[in-house]
Amino acid sequence: MPPSVSSLKNLDLSLLAQRLGRVCQQRQIEITAAESCTGGGIASAITSAAGSSAYFTTGYITYANTAKTRLLGVPAATLEAEGAVSEAVVKAMVAGACQESGAQLGVAVSGVAGPDGGNPEKPVGTVWLAWGDKIHQQAECFHFPGDRQAVREQAVREALAGLVARLDAFGEGEVEK
Repeated sequence: MPPSVSSLKNLDLSLLAQRLGRVCQQRQIEITAAESCTGGGIASAITSAAGSSAYFTTGYITYANTAKTRLLGVPAATLEAEGAVSEAVVKAMVAGACQESGAQLGVAVSGVAGPDGGNPEKPVGTVWLAWGDKIHQQAECFHFPGDRQAVREQAVREALAGLVARLDAFGEGEVEK
C-alpha cells in the first residue's frame, strides 16, 4: 500500500528526494518542476540525490509573471484575472512545464512566502501547488505557518511528497510515456 502524503512529509528532505528518485527510476518517469515562490528549492531538493539527471532534466524558475507566460505558456489573461497565486495559474504552469520539457509528471508552485505581499484573500503563507502532466492536473491550496523560509521549506516538502505519492499510486500504463 502506498504511503500517505502526510507520512511522506515526515521524512527527512534528503530521504524524500532519494525516495522520489527511486520511484522515478523504477517507473522510468521523467519529472519537471515549475517554481515561483520556492525560487528553485524544489529543483535543488530533487537534484540533491545522486543520479537525479536520469529523471530530472529540466526545471523552471518563473518568479515573474512575464516568465510564466514566456517560458510556460501561462495565458496573460489568466494571470490578470486570477493572479499568480491561484489554482488556474499553477495548473497552467505544470502543464506548460511538462509540454516544454517532455516530462511525464511535474509539479508547480506559486504562493505568498512573505513577509510582504499578502492580502485578506491571499495572506502570507498561501501557496498553491499543482501536480500533473500536460493534459491532467490536480491542484491544492495550502496555508503554511511561519516566516518566509518556513513557508518555502513546507512548500518544497509538500511538492516532493505529492510527487512520490502520485508516482506510488500510478499503476502500469497510467503515466503517459
